Amino acid sequence: MELIAIFLSGILALVSPVGLVLDRTVESAIRSRFDKIEQLQVRIDNAPNYQIVRGKVERVRVAGRGFWLTPEIRIAALELETDPLDIDVARLQKRGKAPVTTLLEQPLQGGLRLVITQEDINQALLSPAVTKRLSKLASRLLGSSAELIVQRYEFVNPKIELLGNNRVRLQLELQEQGADKLSVSVETGVSVAEETKLQLIEPSVLVNNTPVPPPVVAALLSTLNDRLDLSTLDDAAIALRILKLDVNREQLEVAAFVKVKAPTAVPSVR
Repeated sequence: MELIAIFLSGILALVSPVGLVLDRTVESAIRSRFDKIEQLQVRIDNAPNYQIVRGKVERVRVAGRGFWLTPEIRIAALELETDPLDIDVARLQKRGKAPVTTLLEQPLQGGLRLVITQEDINQALLSPAVTKRLSKLASRLLGSSAELIVQRYEFVNPKIELLGNNRVRLQLELQEQGADKLSVSVETGVSVAEETKLQLIEPSVLVNNTPVPPPVVAALLSTLNDRLDLSTLDDAAIALRILKLDVNREQLEVAAFVKVKAPTAVPSVR
């Protein structure tokens, strides 16, 4: 969701107090929000051009490679194409610290495609900030049982392997102070149901090369699949529908429909 906000902020650079419109203006605004971008193209479609002064834009298309959110976190490829935009120009000019979503006169929607390589993922996992956020995510998804594990153990040497056919393997070590490390390996399939529900398929879990009993894995699976529902984001400013999820041996690709709600928008996404 943070990524969507970054691009929305860049798109708002379309409208300046004097009504100047340049693809390079948006490109510069987007680049300023990333640590580095290796390749970036921005195209703005608008007819007639003077509509931009009123905050109306027909379509914005962004495509590029090598988007570095931080020195450790990289997105291999990204494409974004919006439907027509309607921006409150008066509110934009006196925005202050107001969230970017409050500047929309109408909901903003469009298509998003992301590609992340196995190398990108494992590089990100070397970042302490990322592993800390993953620990918090595990606590939220699995509840009190996971929270006890997170408090007791430190996650060490996490590594992802993309196996193809929408299956992945996560390996890591759990280090308890003053005790031996526990080696954990989790292999699972991933799929999407009803465009909003991420599901883990036929997972297997090994701890120190010993399989975790199926009833325990089934209980964890039930808890996770109940909570991996993106429709819960609909209560926030952004709604997300996953149209494609593909995991091959080199990269993970996601195509999604995104809707950023205007302050008075009606909840329906489609």
